[in-house]
Amino acid sequence: MSASQSSMSGAGEPGVRTVVVWFRRDLRVEDNPALAAAARAAAEVVPAYVWAPEEDGPYYPGRVSRWWLSQSLKHLDASLRRLGAGRLVTRRSADAVVALLDLVRSTGATHLFFNHLYDPLSLVRDHRVKELLTAEGITVQSFNADLLYEPWEVLDDDGCPFTMFAPFWNRCLCMPDPAAPLLPPKRINSGDLSRCPSDELIFEDESERGSNALLARAWSPGWQNADKALTAFLNGPLIDYSINRKKADSASTSLLSPYLHFGELSVRKVFHQVRMKQLMWSNEGNNAGEESCTLFLRSIGLREYSRYLTFNHPLSHEKPLLSHLRFFPWVVNEVHFKVWRQGRTGYPLVDAGMRELWATGWLHDRIRVVVSSFFVKVLQLPWRWGMKYFWDTLLDADLESDALGWQYISGSLPDGRELDRIDNPQFEGYKFDPHGEYVRRWLPELARLPTEWIHHPWDAPESVLQAAGVELGSNYPRPIVELDEANSRLQDALSEMWELEAASRAAMENGMEEGLGDSSDVPPIDFPQELQMEVDRQPARPAIQTPVTAGRRREDQMVPSMTSSFIRAETELTADFGNISEDSRPEVPSNMHLHPRPETEETVDGGTGNAVRMNGNHQQHNLQNNINRGLGVAPSMSEASSSWTGREGGVVPVWSPPAASGHSDPYAADEADISSRSYLDRHPQSHTMMNWGQLPQSL
Repeated sequence: MSASQSSMSGAGEPGVRTVVVWFRRDLRVEDNPALAAAARAAAEVVPAYVWAPEEDGPYYPGRVSRWWLSQSLKHLDASLRRLGAGRLVTRRSADAVVALLDLVRSTGATHLFFNHLYDPLSLVRDHRVKELLTAEGITVQSFNADLLYEPWEVLDDDGCPFTMFAPFWNRCLCMPDPAAPLLPPKRINSGDLSRCPSDELIFEDESERGSNALLARAWSPGWQNADKALTAFLNGPLIDYSINRKKADSASTSLLSPYLHFGELSVRKVFHQVRMKQLMWSNEGNNAGEESCTLFLRSIGLREYSRYLTFNHPLSHEKPLLSHLRFFPWVVNEVHFKVWRQGRTGYPLVDAGMRELWATGWLHDRIRVVVSSFFVKVLQLPWRWGMKYFWDTLLDADLESDALGWQYISGSLPDGRELDRIDNPQFEGYKFDPHGEYVRRWLPELARLPTEWIHHPWDAPESVLQAAGVELGSNYPRPIVELDEANSRLQDALSEMWELEAASRAAMENGMEEGLGDSSDVPPIDFPQELQMEVDRQPARPAIQTPVTAGRRREDQMVPSMTSSFIRAETELTADFGNISEDSRPEVPSNMHLHPRPETEETVDGGTGNAVRMNGNHQQHNLQNNINRGLGVAPSMSEASSSWTGREGGVVPVWSPPAASGHSDPYAADEADISSRSYLDRHPQSHTMMNWGQLPQSL
């Protein structure tokens, strides 16, 4: 009997009087095991949500995530009232466990029910909840509402966790199907809420309301709307998913990942309904439809694997899982980081993706791969910086899925993307946006360019550029990095990585202490201060000393307009762009030379999960300190992530020119599909997984 089954079997025992149901990322009444167990117990139910973002440290939700959460809580509250449970009790606290203990005492509750989460912060918090409340005589029970199978249920033949996705998912598909989703309770008995005042939860300020109002035109949060979105996908795009899923210029994916992240949609329900479609199309001989279901279920599997990986390797959001990558010499260049964020790299597909991300909080999964691969391989920036920015800006920002995606792109997984090959954004453009419609939508300054030149305007004849109103270096930037130069720099970095790895291995074989050190002992590279976009919202966190105000930091993330930032662009970026083609690796602090270089590029369906995030403090590096130093996310690389045609009416800022940047012919990369081979053939002794079993027992 599984842990969740044993928990549920005890929910109907006599003596259960008042149950506090703690909602988190399970904001639904359908297929919610904790809520169903409380309802079956014929108990008085006190539904509660505790907003304690200070506990999340660097993972404080971004603006679009907070907007979604606020709407979802309103929807859940209305649903609970209709079921007779009364209102949803909301509490604002810097410590969720203290808030829960106070709520339990004020209601006289005898039980606390909640559903599992698998990120390291939640695992630590849940353990503390069970310890403190059990000491108070409160029965605490937890359930599985987020996964098809619990992480400890999926093991290899030796009883060990899997380290690669394919065998993990094959094992899942060979296991008995997960339980059918639970129906919503017919009625919930409300507890005494007179002694349970709710705190007003503030998720936005005045400066954010206008932008948030635009989100409501494209998205409808809430578990019932999630059910409608699933039905629309099953009856529409799913049948052609295998053909259309790579098209960035249309809504060809599921768009379900935000609903899955916030728990508005049950993954078990998605799994069962897609399997039914697959069986139906199989019986009809519809091979394309059957293949579409297989591919979509695989994206569900990637979401499943992201939680599995995080549970078994709790530091996967900030440490590479392959030991040799701790020696990769990342380029610490905040100017390039800023240019990437603002969509001013000079590569149209990359720039269009980054502008869409800022404007809408959304990216098609293939565009997530393109922009993150450019970030890691061409700019060679620390992958955790990109993951943190995705966390701050994505609607479906998801720590587990984003960590998996960025680890894959940066080559940090045993089955990850090759790090030694750069994908040409020009070729990727004609692959995922063959007619240039996606680029034209988000880069209006290139809208009049012929399709022949839309993905490489630097090669267009001057007459074509003039006719299209494009002046490179003026109203659209030239490429900030030449691809052939980036490739040469990448090969040098890889050579340096292998030399350091070999020296470390030789030192350890010769009995010299710990050689050059283990990855678990090397602190990550610090995030740029300007990336702490929400620092002013976290009273429990130490203030960041910077001459730039919090408001200015948020403004700095924006794509500059021609009218408002021409002067600022020149004054802030001219000096840096003068040397933009030079290798800035010497900027890496001397004590950071042991950092790894990831290479990942797999995606998790944004419609089913998300998957596609360094810090130099000399503090104690236990789990909580690592988390509090600051990560990011998110892109989530999602397969169901896709451009949304309903957002075309949004205002897209136009680039304003910085100082002149170097122009060059791009490196002609191979257009072949992503290869799955890794470094194993050349360096089998170095492709070892890090030992994560030596975590502090206090966790």
